Amino acid sequence: MKILVVGGGGREHAIARALARNSETEIFSVMAKQNPGISRIAKGVRFCRETDIPRIMSYAQETGVEYAFIGPEAPLEAGIVDQLESAGIDCVGPTRAAARIETDKAFCRGMMDQHNIDGCPKYRVFHTPADAISFINDHDGDLAIKPIGLTGGKGVRIMGEQVDRAGAIAYVKSLSGGVVLEERLIGEEFTLQAFVDGIRLVPMPLVQDHKRAFDGDLGPNTGGMGSYSMPDHMLPFVSKGDYKKALAIMHSTVAALERTGHPYKGILYGQFMNTAKGPKVIEFNARFGDPEAMNVLSLLKSDLSDIVVNITRGSLSAANVAFDQKATVCKYIVPEGYPDSAAAGDPIMIGTHTGALLYYANVEERGGKLSTLSSRTLAFVGIGPTLEEAEKSAELSASAVKGRVRYRRDIGTKALLDRRIAHMKELR
Repeated sequence: MKILVVGGGGREHAIARALARNSETEIFSVMAKQNPGISRIAKGVRFCRETDIPRIMSYAQETGVEYAFIGPEAPLEAGIVDQLESAGIDCVGPTRAAARIETDKAFCRGMMDQHNIDGCPKYRVFHTPADAISFINDHDGDLAIKPIGLTGGKGVRIMGEQVDRAGAIAYVKSLSGGVVLEERLIGEEFTLQAFVDGIRLVPMPLVQDHKRAFDGDLGPNTGGMGSYSMPDHMLPFVSKGDYKKALAIMHSTVAALERTGHPYKGILYGQFMNTAKGPKVIEFNARFGDPEAMNVLSLLKSDLSDIVVNITRGSLSAANVAFDQKATVCKYIVPEGYPDSAAAGDPIMIGTHTGALLYYANVEERGGKLSTLSSRTLAFVGIGPTLEEAEKSAELSASAVKGRVRYRRDIGTKALLDRRIAHMKELR
């Protein structure tokens, strides 16, 4: 069985490693820059932009892959799945039309409205800066300002927290496309990811990501500084009722896309805010989260290659998907200055990381030596029967890295989790 993994980050290293547990699966890779972890697993690698569809098509046909697993969102928006499937290569990833659930925020909110899908916040879509600015000037209260298109997880600004009214107007003027203005959601975020075969959906363990750059949830938003999951696959501030509602929203979304003639196959990522009134949809992503993929795939007991086949054939079943009942803590190592002015080219040394899994991301390896690039460098995932033990494992490994890098020490700690629980109790 030959599978092409598109993408070269920590998420794709986690995908490749999970696929490689099946000794009969041959992995091929397309990535813009070499990921040392993927390169060691893959039978073959093609270096090119992940949106260079003609070159990817050529490589897929040259290697004779039967399946493709699409990691990042940009190639989905470029229509990579449509092209691969037209050549008879089945994909874990939605078509360009179905991927609009992530790539077009206006489409996503409109679909939720049209199909009466629960969890949609109050919103307005504006296609010109002037109209959006007029609304901002007349609006009392906080707003979430979201560019309609892709922003790499770093495009949202909160008027009332991150920027004032003048800053919000300046931000809208700086955008090249339309914008969605939404009510600001107050609560605790959580991520629910699922395998989807077009009709059926199989959920994965809940994860909580940490977007802010520094300890204590301070600093600018990033692509994600780390994440954790619990042994029971739930989160202590998400009730069973909350979970049931979030899962129902995911099911309704898949059903709505199927009814519109664009069935969704691949990974559906639901980013939720658990509010005083229950879960609301912050956004959907059309692929695994990064870092959340590392949490759930590190726990996956089932054969990911078999799941790939079942997704593409429309035969997905919860009976064939199982995860270890353990906790995970992921801590990302990032260059100094990340995300605004990351220092690239600095050497780093990895210390002892016994017990923690190492995932490479945006890092360069030459002659066996590693150096930083301009984004998140590598991640450690600690696994244990309790959150405390998983955090200890991740922390020991992360703290042993030497170089001009940093990481969030508070991810997965009891103190931070207690804050989340207390905040949810205050809201309710």
